Amino acid sequence: MSLVARVRRAIERHSLLAPGETVVVGVSGGPDSLCLLHVLRRLSPEINLNLHVAHLNHQMRGEEADADATFVAGLAADWELPVTIERVDVPALARAHKLAPEEAARRARYAFLAWVAEQIGARSIAVAHNADDQTETVLMHWLRGAGLAGLRGMLPATPLGDLRLEIGDIVPFGHWGLATEPSSLKSQVSNLQSLTLIRPLLEVPRADIEAYCAGHHLQPRFDRSNLDTTYFRNRLRHELIPYLETYNVNIREVLRRSASVIAADYDLLRDQLEAAWGQVVREGSDRALTFDLAAWRALPLALKRSTIREAIHRLRRALRNIDFVHVENAVEILADGETGDQVTLPQGLMLTISYDTFTVADRDYRVLPDLPLLLTSDSVPVLVPGRTRLPESPWTLRARVSSRSAIPAEALTAARGWEAYLDAAVVGSSPALRTRRPGDRFCPLGMGGRSKRLNEFMINEKIPAPWRAHIPLLVNGEGQIVWVCGWRPDERARVTESTQQVVWLRFERN
Repeated sequence: MSLVARVRRAIERHSLLAPGETVVVGVSGGPDSLCLLHVLRRLSPEINLNLHVAHLNHQMRGEEADADATFVAGLAADWELPVTIERVDVPALARAHKLAPEEAARRARYAFLAWVAEQIGARSIAVAHNADDQTETVLMHWLRGAGLAGLRGMLPATPLGDLRLEIGDIVPFGHWGLATEPSSLKSQVSNLQSLTLIRPLLEVPRADIEAYCAGHHLQPRFDRSNLDTTYFRNRLRHELIPYLETYNVNIREVLRRSASVIAADYDLLRDQLEAAWGQVVREGSDRALTFDLAAWRALPLALKRSTIREAIHRLRRALRNIDFVHVENAVEILADGETGDQVTLPQGLMLTISYDTFTVADRDYRVLPDLPLLLTSDSVPVLVPGRTRLPESPWTLRARVSSRSAIPAEALTAARGWEAYLDAAVVGSSPALRTRRPGDRFCPLGMGGRSKRLNEFMINEKIPAPWRAHIPLLVNGEGQIVWVCGWRPDERARVTESTQQVVWLRFERN
């Protein structure tokens, strides 16, 4: 089958292009992009395509890069195709955003292609990635420890928004009519998800592309940086893959077949993830995602890992590589972690376990658990007996008074958490709930009446710092703390043999 026929088949099989469509073709001037443009130009009368050539000078190779731009401009003129050519100082871009030059070039290139597509009303951007590029990509992702999403390699068609470019943060310093404000390019490219990156040559080996160029007397430009083995991809291409071929001459095809199998498996897992996501996510925003802990724990291991990865991706759109160690550490802590346990995640994210949920959010995001916390600085009078609703909370404090003899002895000695039995005489007739104040002290039960600073007690009990200002304290009419709710009563409020009346208190969720 001829190369043109193979490209036609790929377009049809993957629905890459529709009749009458306008498509931006990224052309560097090298053999791959030159072949792509030539083939699409031959197919354009048959498919009724409108081609628009786009070339970005990265300013990384001096006069050679300028000559590439001149070549593409002349080629477009000779073939009577519209063309947009721009330049951007990629080395400066890399320094400004602390990126590797290859990553800065990638972001700038896709930003430019997206901008061109937006200007001419195109929805598709064709690039010349080939089968050998796919082999290199799969191997590169495997060496870096990628999950299934990375091991499936490149896809024939990808929504540009899925590339996690954070284009709004990559401003090409005033080029192609843009201002230098960080949001300028994002406003120019209004909806990346509506643009599709297509790869019609993805199943065509590089050798076939070079043969096609020779057979049609095309004279592509040569980029000598492709020989520089200080670049990771070039080392794979020129050193590692030839070495692997000494073990299996078909290693390139083996890697591509593996990627195809993994892509199908990934699609199945993705469907399962989307179904599970709605079951385990309680609420979410662009800053935080809160999960139902019990529902998450019931998931299979693959979906546990996938939901953590997805949470990180949704909150950090530009993050391309998520370390396996981060995900695995989160899974292990969540398996049997307790309220207040935390896990550090990439780029300033923190996972925090609460009473029956866990939250993935910015490190400085206030994550409060679904516990009976006080979210007001005002004192809340407590009805004894009766029910006291906590402000802005689904929790209520229920109180009842009983005689000492009516309470079983084992009930008085059991650890209770959010339930307590206290001496009614110490609680008094006008108890209230409040939050901590500077200088607060109390005598924790079990310490023989010794006084302790409340803040020191909270630290020793490992109460998470964001919670401490919201722990309800039950105080009597004299302001004495009689119960650090959820943790420890005061020794002086304990029920003794001389106690006449007992106040029973329990927090209940409405």
